Amino acid sequence: MVSIISLGGSIVAPDKPDVPFIQRFSALIREYLAEDTARRIILIVGGGGPARVYQQAYREISNASHSQEQDWIGIMATRLNAQLIKGVFADLCPEPVITDPTVVTEMSGRVLVAAGWKPGFSTDTDAVYLAEQFGADRVINLSNIAKVYTDDPKKNPEAEPLETISWEAFQKMVGDEWIPGRNVPFDPVATKKAANLGLTVICAAGRDTENIARLLRGEEFEGTLIG
Repeated sequence: MVSIISLGGSIVAPDKPDVPFIQRFSALIREYLAEDTARRIILIVGGGGPARVYQQAYREISNASHSQEQDWIGIMATRLNAQLIKGVFADLCPEPVITDPTVVTEMSGRVLVAAGWKPGFSTDTDAVYLAEQFGADRVINLSNIAKVYTDDPKKNPEAEPLETISWEAFQKMVGDEWIPGRNVPFDPVATKKAANLGLTVICAAGRDTENIARLLRGEEFEGTLIG
């Protein structure tokens, strides 16, 4: 059984690597895998703070607001973060970091780590591709938000958290266009592909390791189910 986790860069490296979180997360994953030798985990790691800092520098220097160059900068940040996570799980992850989710169909270790692929979408889309490749029926999306809201709670104090939301309603919320560096619960390209595949996506707080453990084990959890 393979669990697909889109691990937001905002929790791995909000500005720099969050060492205490990575240590707690590593312990959680190792404990989960030790309970059943059939369990495997695929982690797709986002760019986080390093991506935003370098993208902002690029915009200031070039006066560009949207381009493939900006996307590539974000992708390279995901690969740096992913290499860190692969190193943390080196004893369980013999394969190199995956950068093309369409060419891998098997894993020899207990953990596989992936990063950004190419411009046009975020690592959320890579997670959906890997779910398709490995026959998984859900993606766990861990970020710095505990639930999907009806609106941006930072801008709208009346925004309400959602327990569940359909793909149709979620697509209306996030739109159709991917913008590098845009902060949405699940990117528009990933949303469209996940909906077409009939996947379930669960958005939950990435730093709440107890909640993540419950989610992985199929127990009651805090978060939003999309599907």
